[in-house]
Amino acid sequence: MRRSLLLAVLALCVLLSTLVAAQAPLYTFTTINAPNAIDTEATGINTRGQIVGYYSEDTETQPAHGFPYENGVFTILRAPGTFNTFALGINDRSQIVGYYQDLDGVANGFLYANGVFTTLDVPGAAFTIAQGINNKGQIVGYYGDGNGEHGFLYDKGRITTIDAPGALLTFAYGINNNSQIVGTYIDQAHQIFLYDAGVFTTIESPNVVEFLDLRALGINDRSQIVGTYIGQSSARQAFLYDAGVFTALEVPNAVASQAYAINDRGQIAGFYADSSGTFRGFVATPTKK
Repeated sequence: MRRSLLLAVLALCVLLSTLVAAQAPLYTFTTINAPNAIDTEATGINTRGQIVGYYSEDTETQPAHGFPYENGVFTILRAPGTFNTFALGINDRSQIVGYYQDLDGVANGFLYANGVFTTLDVPGAAFTIAQGINNKGQIVGYYGDGNGEHGFLYDKGRITTIDAPGALLTFAYGINNNSQIVGTYIDQAHQIFLYDAGVFTTIESPNVVEFLDLRALGINDRSQIVGTYIGQSSARQAFLYDAGVFTALEVPNAVASQAYAINDRGQIAGFYADSSGTFRGFVATPTKK
């Protein structure tokens, strides 16, 4: 589903690069491709530089596999008795969260720790997606029920729903070790938020472009935020938000890109689509000045 949505945007749009409000930080970009994969998407990175994500060998007939990636080595991560497994977040204790689809296609959140999968489902939900985890073991994500989609925080066995005031839909995507949560809510448009100690703060986007889609996906302990947006007549574009400034991340050879996570060293994990429509993971490492 993620592939088809992005490819549809690619077919209609061209890349926008007007979101630069200051001189862009310099990065060294490293492409990540799982062996024999037609698509690879990097979605999480911890301070140790361990990366998680998922890849597909054939999107039509073969399941998607989650993976941790470290020192050039991919390890397949697949929940037992399931079809697709998507690893989305990792903390410094190498605990991984994400979701899997069972044989009926239902999405169930999971925590993977010490070689064991634990299902994480919001009671009464039609589906649950676990997106991010911090070093305290706090997990954020979103779930769907008869009233739409809602963010959630899982903390020491307790699940708390996160709904932005007045929003139709709320999605919690990332959490740092200060328990600050970022995500997206939808009212009349896509808005991104910081949720801290029970208080929602909408992060205002620049006036240079009217966003059709804006998502805050990851946050580190320095409160640097990464995500993605779609502007009018544009492809999906990765961004960094730091100290009130939005900066577009220009990934080499990308016609569309998405920044998914940022660690405390400022390394960014994400993925991009090249001119053939193939998805490739990337890590952007700040260049020392």
